[in-house]
Amino acid sequence: MNLFKTVPLLLGAVFAGQAKSPNIVLIMADDLGFSDLGCYGSEIQTPHLDRLAQNGLRFSQFYNTAKCHSSRVSLLTGLYCDQAGSASLSRGATIAEVLKPAGYSTWMSGKWHLSKQPTDFGFQRYWGHLSGACNFFTGDNSFRLNGKEWGIPKNLNGKPFYTTHAITDFALDFIEEGEVGEASDPFFLYIAYNAPHYPLHAPESAVKKYDGVYDGGWDQLRKTRYAKQLSSGLVPKKFKLSPRADHVPAWDSIEESEKQWEADRMEVFAAMIDLVDQNIGRLIKDLKKRKVFDNTLFLFCADNGGCPFERTRGRNLKPWDPNSYWTYDASWAQASNTPFRLYKQNQHEGGISSPLIVHWPKGLKVEPGSITRQPGHLIDFLATFMEISGAEYPQKVGDRIIDPIEGKSLIPIFQGKERDGHENLYFHFGTDRALRQGKWKLVSAKGGKWELYDLEKDRTELNDLAEKHPGRVEKMSKIWFDIAKNKERLGKKGLAPVKDSVKSLSFRKDTSGQLND
Repeated sequence: MNLFKTVPLLLGAVFAGQAKSPNIVLIMADDLGFSDLGCYGSEIQTPHLDRLAQNGLRFSQFYNTAKCHSSRVSLLTGLYCDQAGSASLSRGATIAEVLKPAGYSTWMSGKWHLSKQPTDFGFQRYWGHLSGACNFFTGDNSFRLNGKEWGIPKNLNGKPFYTTHAITDFALDFIEEGEVGEASDPFFLYIAYNAPHYPLHAPESAVKKYDGVYDGGWDQLRKTRYAKQLSSGLVPKKFKLSPRADHVPAWDSIEESEKQWEADRMEVFAAMIDLVDQNIGRLIKDLKKRKVFDNTLFLFCADNGGCPFERTRGRNLKPWDPNSYWTYDASWAQASNTPFRLYKQNQHEGGISSPLIVHWPKGLKVEPGSITRQPGHLIDFLATFMEISGAEYPQKVGDRIIDPIEGKSLIPIFQGKERDGHENLYFHFGTDRALRQGKWKLVSAKGGKWELYDLEKDRTELNDLAEKHPGRVEKMSKIWFDIAKNKERLGKKGLAPVKDSVKSLSFRKDTSGQLND
């Protein structure tokens, strides 16, 4: 058997009556937690995404890699991050490189955060920033249009420049330039919004929309979101809400002036997500006008959980001032990740659990509004797109020798079937690591001791079973190290054994001194 090729199922056998391969729109948000959309428990207004979920499919156990660049590598290549050569993509073929030979137009708009540029990796059109983060109002010097430097204007298309709007503007431009319609060739459009990644920037009117919404604080917000998750069926009642972390103070314990500051920055975060949803609405409207929406596979996910890093500068400035640089920290990040523990960078569920909304009227065979509890991962996108397009997985792209694909198609889930899932799902970033094997999950934070959880009973990781099942810990840890060494090709540092103790985690910093600057 040739491991480098997947024999695609004939479209007629899988999607009877489908005239052509579907268009594919893949949207990734940045630093958006599991509970930050309305349909995943949030109070943030996301009507367009909620409507996609209502008429489509939601995943309750979909995984990313807990970090910006590594998630992008896995999404694009169907491989684990270091397996693909990390940011260099030296051992991976991108979705664009795989789909283009199958007759797809390939376009991208938004954040790249990898080596070189998208136009070096199969994308025919690209606009966005190569950097990991940028000022939403003024951008940075990494913006490119089809491989060439692009200066940030004060206004774009008759409105003040704002990165989220601009990402959508150019996505719509590519659709227009491609003369998309019922008879056009299929397209793959990858949209990577930088929101709601810090700096927390949004127009004043968007922020004022959430005035007072977060005055009750993070403790109440987590309870409210969790209750909504339970009532919607997204989270089974057997999964208990994780307790507030020790490094997060009780809301009632902080000073009133700090309460206002904390509520203010969550308002901006909410506004940024609201604006992403509004822009997705613009995209949906355009695809419907072109009569291609029903045969467009539309997917929305996130690159990691809520971000705990306190990196605020200019606290005395307003978040619609381009000179401001607000962030939120672990306190609100824990609320974003409701009901889970920990955050971006950690391989606990709070770091790696992403919403995944799938909408595809001509291809989905599940009841509209369904929730699947089958696990999936970013590495599964490429295999999925290969199956619906008839594309073949390459052994070589240019001078890059490509590793065998790691992901598995999600199509059986889209058809309402049980898929033959992954024997193991591997996770790694820095000194955080995990392995999921069926219902069992082995996880270590910051090089600390292995913890073991039964995710069928305890998805929120509250009952560590490592001492009860030392044999399973040993077996699963050996598998993790085998993958890390032989597939990921990690060096000595990455293969260091875990420590015997749990690493103390703390993320909060005092920013009140900035008010005196």
